[in-house]
Amino acid sequence: MPDDTETTARRGPAAPAGRPPADGAAAAGLQQDVAFLDELLAGADGRDGTGQHGVSGEGVAAALGLFEGMRTALDRLEAQVVIEARRRGMEWREIAGHQGMKSSQAASQRYQRLVTRLEEIRQGIR
Repeated sequence: MPDDTETTARRGPAAPAGRPPADGAAAAGLQQDVAFLDELLAGADGRDGTGQHGVSGEGVAAALGLFEGMRTALDRLEAQVVIEARRRGMEWREIAGHQGMKSSQAASQRYQRLVTRLEEIRQGIR
């Protein structure tokens, strides 16, 4: 995720009060990125109150640069939640149902793909 001060300043507020995130830094970063994207898109469709549709090229470029980092953060959070579900005794079939999958094998394979992807990122392969 880009972390220049201009992009960070445009991202908006961090986590809402009331519910602590699973992984504070990752969840807060995602919330900031989503807020930034919402602001950008509000400006693009005129919801910013100005009636203008002008979004700078820099803003669009900054937004495009966020997605890979957001995917990685979401993958990390999802893997952590699956680990927690298993730690609490949830069966793979239950996890699959909550993830909208039809089989325990699909959920287990998805988790394995997440872990592999995150390890490849950690090692600099991706």
